[in-house]
Amino acid sequence: MKHFLLALASGLLLALGWPTYGFPVLLFVAFIPLLYVVYQIKEHPTLKYKGWRVFGLSYLAFFIWNYITTNWLQYADIFGACFAILVNSLLMALLIVFYQAVAKRTTINKSLCFLITLWICFEKLHLGWEFSWPWLNLGNAFSEHPKWIQWYEFTGAFGGTLWVWLVNVILFKALLAYFKFSDTNILKRAAIQTTALICIPIAISIVRYYTYTPESNTIEAVVLQPNIDPYTEKYNATNEQVADLLQGLAQESITQKTNLLVTPETVLAENYGVDLPSFNRSPEFFKAKTFVYNYPNLNYLLGLQFYEKHTSKADIRPTSNQYNDHLWVDYFNSAALINSNTAPLIYHKSKLVVGVENFPYQSVLKPLIGDAMLNLGGTVAMKSTQEERSAFTLKNTNYKVAPVICYESVYGEYVTGYVRNGANVLAIMTNDAWWGNTQGHKQHLSYARIRAIETRRAIARSANTGISAFISPKGELLQTLAYNAQGSLKANIPVNTNMTFYVTAGDYIARISMFLALGLFFITFFRRARQ
Repeated sequence: MKHFLLALASGLLLALGWPTYGFPVLLFVAFIPLLYVVYQIKEHPTLKYKGWRVFGLSYLAFFIWNYITTNWLQYADIFGACFAILVNSLLMALLIVFYQAVAKRTTINKSLCFLITLWICFEKLHLGWEFSWPWLNLGNAFSEHPKWIQWYEFTGAFGGTLWVWLVNVILFKALLAYFKFSDTNILKRAAIQTTALICIPIAISIVRYYTYTPESNTIEAVVLQPNIDPYTEKYNATNEQVADLLQGLAQESITQKTNLLVTPETVLAENYGVDLPSFNRSPEFFKAKTFVYNYPNLNYLLGLQFYEKHTSKADIRPTSNQYNDHLWVDYFNSAALINSNTAPLIYHKSKLVVGVENFPYQSVLKPLIGDAMLNLGGTVAMKSTQEERSAFTLKNTNYKVAPVICYESVYGEYVTGYVRNGANVLAIMTNDAWWGNTQGHKQHLSYARIRAIETRRAIARSANTGISAFISPKGELLQTLAYNAQGSLKANIPVNTNMTFYVTAGDYIARISMFLALGLFFITFFRRARQ
């Protein structure tokens, strides 16, 4: 029962430390009860099935964390929610089982170092593999406290993960030493160490927060929030009707000086979308083109779904959807930049939502389950992508905007690709209406604040039903438009040209962790024991 309660405590502490409702300081002690359970099971001389006990208790802790923080997925699809919560809890529990296996064979310092680096490797895996789900990466937990994490411009969100684990490990080791020697000085030293480890980075960050100044040049931007219900309205309205709504909302805020107008993702998605090869001749393009001619500086960043038909096998892609022996279709979740000067510039979303926009590991899973895909709302057709991040040049300026589409904004190093390609401003285009008025859309907005700090780029965020916002390069929410409201926002936002260390170096903490974890693993299991 004691072990059960300790595992329960870890799960609750992790959940209660999560944004947007939680207090992240709790994360600095959240893993200690679970680590103590693992230690007691490992040291017990007669206990059977130790590995299974560790797995079961770890799974309990992580299931509680995953369920409380991401149960909002059920409002889109119950099967998708179950899959995400159950499988992610399983993967996290396996990390603790691997840690226990190492802890039995080496010193406490080496085993805890292995655990830290293994956890960071797991988070990096979640950023890259086809079952990607980085929502609960620990560095995300501080998104509601940008004054604490201005140093993310050097480390990225992995700096926050490392921060959380270092404090937990120091306190855990002190607790073990105190139980062994009953010396209160051990706890006092640990309290001083952890207070310094928590407070010094925060103090440095606060100084950076109040001394950092973005570059002086600005652009005038407008973001739209049409508030179209994706379940009952989006796929029943024509593109012309939606375009009229968007232009009406824009005219509430737009001026002759406006440089950038941003819509949500796939806001034009009538039937199968817009035919990509003939977009330049489509009614959707001409309607947008006619609109921008009235504003000399305007760049219209429009979210829409494209499709492209193929009748020859030579033209198909791995992501093409087959309808019969002679027809394949590619679908794209795309952004098009339209102004009065140039042909439209197009970017295709490339970080896709698992099960909704991509079929992970098709070569393995498709023979087993056929064409089944998780339906989290909207189309379940496979989406096609592009390799490089696009940064669109704004008319009458030397500046570029990054069309960051929805789920892409959760990926730190991925977003830096836009900046390395010249983006001076980030435009996030999203539709968070699938989950209703839950923590889902609130957390998604909150994580965008981390991307602003990592890249030192202002963000213009257009969300279909909310929360649309402008975010400063310091992660401040400058303006917001409430969830389930219709309207527009206008702001002058800075355009930065300098690149942060994180933009240049990327997820170097994760790469270093991979080498350390592998080294510790091989040393533990393959080094010949000393005589």
